[in-house]
Amino acid sequence: MIHHITRNLRLALILLGLVLTFLQTAKAQDLQKADKHFNEFEFSLALDEYKAILDQGEPSLTVVQRIADIYRILNNSKEAEFWYAQVITFAGADPSAYYLYAESAKRNGNYEKAKLLFLEYSNKVPGQAVLAQRMAASCDTSMEWIRDPKPFKVWKEKTLNSQGADFSPFKAKDGLYFASDRLVKKGKEQVERYGWTGNGYIQMYYAPAKSDTTWSNPTALPSSINTAYHNGPGVFHEKDQTLYFTRTRAVRREVKKNSDPTSWFKGAEGGTHINRLGIYTASKKGNKWKKGKAFKYNNTDQFSIGHPAITTDGNVLYFVSDMPGGLGETDIYYSERQPNGEWSEPINAGNKINTTGRESFPSIGADGVLYFSSDGHMGMGGLDLFKAVGAHKAWTTVENMKYPFNTSHDDLGLVMDASGKTGMLSSGRLAEDGFDDILSFVEERIPCTIAGKTIEFVPDPQNRGKKKELTVGNVRLQITEERSNAKPIEIESDKDGNFTFPVFAGGKYTIRGSKPNYLTQTITVSPDCRNTTDSVMVEMVFNRDTPNKPIVLENIYYDLDKYEITAQAAVELDKLVQTLKDNPSIVIELSSHTDSRQTNYYNQMLSDLRAQAAVDYLVLKGIDRNRLVAKGYGETQLLNKCKDGVSCPEDMHQENRRTEFKIIRKVSNL
Repeated sequence: MIHHITRNLRLALILLGLVLTFLQTAKAQDLQKADKHFNEFEFSLALDEYKAILDQGEPSLTVVQRIADIYRILNNSKEAEFWYAQVITFAGADPSAYYLYAESAKRNGNYEKAKLLFLEYSNKVPGQAVLAQRMAASCDTSMEWIRDPKPFKVWKEKTLNSQGADFSPFKAKDGLYFASDRLVKKGKEQVERYGWTGNGYIQMYYAPAKSDTTWSNPTALPSSINTAYHNGPGVFHEKDQTLYFTRTRAVRREVKKNSDPTSWFKGAEGGTHINRLGIYTASKKGNKWKKGKAFKYNNTDQFSIGHPAITTDGNVLYFVSDMPGGLGETDIYYSERQPNGEWSEPINAGNKINTTGRESFPSIGADGVLYFSSDGHMGMGGLDLFKAVGAHKAWTTVENMKYPFNTSHDDLGLVMDASGKTGMLSSGRLAEDGFDDILSFVEERIPCTIAGKTIEFVPDPQNRGKKKELTVGNVRLQITEERSNAKPIEIESDKDGNFTFPVFAGGKYTIRGSKPNYLTQTITVSPDCRNTTDSVMVEMVFNRDTPNKPIVLENIYYDLDKYEITAQAAVELDKLVQTLKDNPSIVIELSSHTDSRQTNYYNQMLSDLRAQAAVDYLVLKGIDRNRLVAKGYGETQLLNKCKDGVSCPEDMHQENRRTEFKIIRKVSNL
């Protein structure tokens, strides 16, 4: 009996072993199948396979990591954040998972969480501490931009968007061109899905204009432009009636690098083919399109060229490429049209525009500005929109366009009108699946009021060391908003010094006041209005231009026994810099005074050094040294009784420790 039971148990164990072996073999085969899809860049198919493996038993680091990576590649940051949170729970997880987890949290707008994760990554990988801390700081900046948004309203265009990715709109005279990977049916058959995203292949679409801001339903461009693989994005040059567009070609893989057909993704190792981009042109005759022609500098066997943007005159073509010799993963280049109509060899736009990261999706606004997206310049997450400052080939810097142009998600493909007040962009901010939508925007500024007063301060004879406020009436005021097309407006304060001026929230206004016998003064105001009934209160303090009359610079303090300019002193000296710029004919003596404590010699030396340090600071800020005289008076010009041997409270000693300036002469044509 015992022998019979033992034999049955042995048989059961053998069968169990066979079942486990079969399950392990099947799981290994499933993993191989999933990996094959992954390495062939069929991410949507690989995702289903990896998730099926998870359903079979205990999760493994390999599978969880792959799921997280796929969601990141597909720009689905919500799911990526969740899965990277699982990755870091495994003992063998690579520290880089913390960085990818932080990036995903940032892209979801979870900035506080992302900041902590970047700092944790900094501790785990000290060699990347500078980058990680820079990314952590960018989270603080992003939250600040959201708290103080630019005055623009942004909304989704329902007519143009689909359940797939819709991006890079371009406004032509009679309609709108854009790219989309939406799934559509041809007859009874649905178009083939692209294994990378699970959507269709990218195609160029056109939506006829119903008005300046509305469009009819879009239709795909003909087969002369849209091949069976990816085509788009593109731009239409009105003068030549020519479409410049991106076309993707799958070439046999020779190097371990692959390209997303829209934004250059560095793919996994493996696979037999690689996506490479080229620029093509197709001219339009009436309603007919000619077959697309390849751009002269396409070289899809070696690198990609795509995302064309062309100036209104048709003389400069901007594009993106990962060709050898660039500064980063992808750079912005340009070619110039030659007198014979040919394009010059590509020229890198340089390090003011390009970084070690990805620069992509350039566009030329109707305002003539070069716009582009980048994840190399610091931003809010993913690709951010930037504008180039300066002229073509002479850019000085770039500016982040901030919130709400940018969000924690990818923001790209900007269209700006000539006024800089309205346009369109593409963004993944509204889609949980990471697919881009086409959005419109318009400036929506809140009107409010600046209420100001023009005054001066004079010594109060009733309170030694104190000052009283007096009205400066009938001051001529010139108010200018710092916008390229803004014209100055002139008003005058009333006899009591009061003035009001209508403004808009989010603007930056310069107010310049002048009156005979007073120094011209300038202040800058940025109204932070929340409602139309808000008023921003300002004071303009004027000083008389009487020669040799000392004017005390308030709040100029130095550290004990030191003469270096402190941050607080710099703020006050910057006001004097502005006064000197507003009054270019005056030459001043800038003097420093001490209290009576310490020796006469020491106080004289210290005041000399402090006066000279203040003058040096003004020169550093652009003031001609010939307009400045440094003078230290030590304790020789006390304002009160607090001389050597006299006991005084600290506030009276403070009255003597002061920095002053006085006009010593006026000179024309300095």
